[in-house]
Amino acid sequence: MGRPRTSAGIVLYRRTPTLQVLLGHMGGPFFARKDDGAWSIPKGEYGPDEDAFAAAVREFAEELGTPAPSSGHVALGEVRQANGKRVSAWAVEGDLDADAIVSNTFELEWPPRSGRRMSFPEVDRAAWFDVAAARPKLVTGQAELLDRLVAEVGVG
Repeated sequence: MGRPRTSAGIVLYRRTPTLQVLLGHMGGPFFARKDDGAWSIPKGEYGPDEDAFAAAVREFAEELGTPAPSSGHVALGEVRQANGKRVSAWAVEGDLDADAIVSNTFELEWPPRSGRRMSFPEVDRAAWFDVAAARPKLVTGQAELLDRLVAEVGVG
């Protein structure tokens, strides 16, 4: 068996005055009509020779179209998603206009077995959620990051 897949991401949070997190809705046809369980922190895979935090910063910029805040990051550790992927995450306080994101894209044969390749955004939209509302939105395994965020920065 090969090396487990690893991803790294940023949990961007703000206090307005309640604690809110920024989540991205996964793009593409598989998630188009899904809401609960179809949102994620901005994250992406990285290789064995790449620094996880550097990957998290890169993926934030690629998926949202804006750089991650450059200071004040707090390690939230690693969680395991239902698909077995390990996700390392850092919390960073900041703000951005969720309606203004511009995500990179990926190609996929769609419809399946059609021979046609289509391009889809990795993140088709982003939104701010308070911690309670974010829990059911997140893919399985990432909700634990919310508990760790609250333990680190408090609830308000």
